[in-house]
Amino acid sequence: MTAGEQPGCATLFDVLMRRTTLDAIAAGTVTVVFRRWDRPRVRPGGTQRTSVGVLKFTAVEPVDVFDLTSEDASAAGFADLPALRQAQAGEGQLYRVRLRLAGPDPRVELRSQATLSAEERTELARRLDRLDRASRSGPWTAAVLDLIAANPGTRAPDLAAQLGRETLPFKRDVRKLKELGLTESLEVGYRLSPRGRAFRG
Repeated sequence: MTAGEQPGCATLFDVLMRRTTLDAIAAGTVTVVFRRWDRPRVRPGGTQRTSVGVLKFTAVEPVDVFDLTSEDASAAGFADLPALRQAQAGEGQLYRVRLRLAGPDPRVELRSQATLSAEERTELARRLDRLDRASRSGPWTAAVLDLIAANPGTRAPDLAAQLGRETLPFKRDVRKLKELGLTESLEVGYRLSPRGRAFRG
């Protein structure tokens, strides 16, 4: 069963959606996914960042499993209608979510920026300072950037342990740096992006 999640939760969408399905959406061969929810978790016109780019939801429709069609099965990437229906077992209202690839993740272009102007550097420093000041445990951005720079490809739990931190809060902080284009995720761990290296340099 394929799924969508709340706008802005890209990582959740990636976790719940198989990479093969995301690739098929990017290629245009899958244009519909199905999900059981207690209420709609995405809305028409909403977008979601994923590992293949930004998806746009064009329709979100409640549907009964017995009203599904062969066209639904084909659009969702299933071999046939029985396979589609079998995959929809579960509780909650079934929704048909129509979607398409809207474009690349804007963070990809941002983190590829290998040079920074004085104004860009000042703005980044200001935003990092704001993150530091908002933290209950004190400044952390420089320490995390330095740690990732020195340990690319290292598991998040191991990095967090080096700072004496819990893994989940550490990963949330790294995502904040990723939003600024300073880090990028690897299959295991992280590394500084070209923008991150330019800022530290």
